[in-house]
Amino acid sequence: MRILHVDSGREFRGGQDQVRLLVRELAATSDVEQCLLTKRGSELAKRAAGRRVAVREIPWGLGLDPRSWWRVVVESLAWRPHIIHAHNNHAATMALWARRFHNWAGPGAAPRFVATRRVVFPLRTGSALRRADAVIAVSRAVNEALVAAGVPPGEIAIVHDGIDPDEIRSAATPALNVRATLGLPPGTPLVANVAALEQSKDQATLIRAAHAARTSRPELHWLIAGAGPERRALAAEVGRLDLVDRVHLIGHVVRADALMHESDVVVMSSRAEGLGSVVLHALALGKPVVATDAGGLPEILPPDRIVPVGDAAALAQKVIDALEHPSPSPLPRQFTASTMAAGVLAVYRSLV
Repeated sequence: MRILHVDSGREFRGGQDQVRLLVRELAATSDVEQCLLTKRGSELAKRAAGRRVAVREIPWGLGLDPRSWWRVVVESLAWRPHIIHAHNNHAATMALWARRFHNWAGPGAAPRFVATRRVVFPLRTGSALRRADAVIAVSRAVNEALVAAGVPPGEIAIVHDGIDPDEIRSAATPALNVRATLGLPPGTPLVANVAALEQSKDQATLIRAAHAARTSRPELHWLIAGAGPERRALAAEVGRLDLVDRVHLIGHVVRADALMHESDVVVMSSRAEGLGSVVLHALALGKPVVATDAGGLPEILPPDRIVPVGDAAALAQKVIDALEHPSPSPLPRQFTASTMAAGVLAVYRSLV
């Protein structure tokens, strides 16, 4: 069975890491051949190389780059895959066009089209995912959003994202010594948020939670690791609440696992979350996690670690509780890379 994976690769976030883990796990399956099409010079291309998958790097600019569209068509016609698996929205559009070219090119079975959906945002009316033979939803919350958008339930398979716990623990060393970097005394309690600075991640509520917690835990410091369009507004909110000495906007951190490993609590304040791979990483590191009732987050964490979306006071209290009574939740078995790959492979086999 030949699988053509397509991902734009313009950034390396949780979705791209899932592609890397998927091709790695499937490489151990004897009857599966894989090819990955992604952006030339991308981090995904670098990390997927050498894992028994043919990596084809193609030009891929913003939007529906015609160069990438044509290369996806050409590579697909030349390789004749049984499955084209699109891992993000632009890739889904490319995959749909490539399959149409197979139909126009003459006799021979056109590949089946699989698309992964990782977000709970509304699905556009003209989305290519509506033409997929199967849509993989990374959580029950994503599944519900797809059904609400009119995707037939029989065409959706729920396959949770998965991680490699040993790999994550290994990546957490050596230490970053973040307290020393920030000029904080050893043992200073740290709360970490690792997420892009965008509205759906709602770090503004996190900052208000830091303000609410300051009276009872004045020694507590909050780290917000990420980059994005909301940075200026968040910095303004930190200043407005007089938290410059307690809330640290430290930008994108390459070794996020090491940062979480050195923190006492990991917190997610999201308003929308497909699943929450950062939470999976934190659990693998044995860290207490507090999160909002957003998207797939309640599918990972027990109810006593969940607070309502946008409730800064509740978030502050849960963080304090986690500091005073640390009890890390175990990583559920369905969130491992091997289980994820087995679920995806089952979808492939159901179509071929």
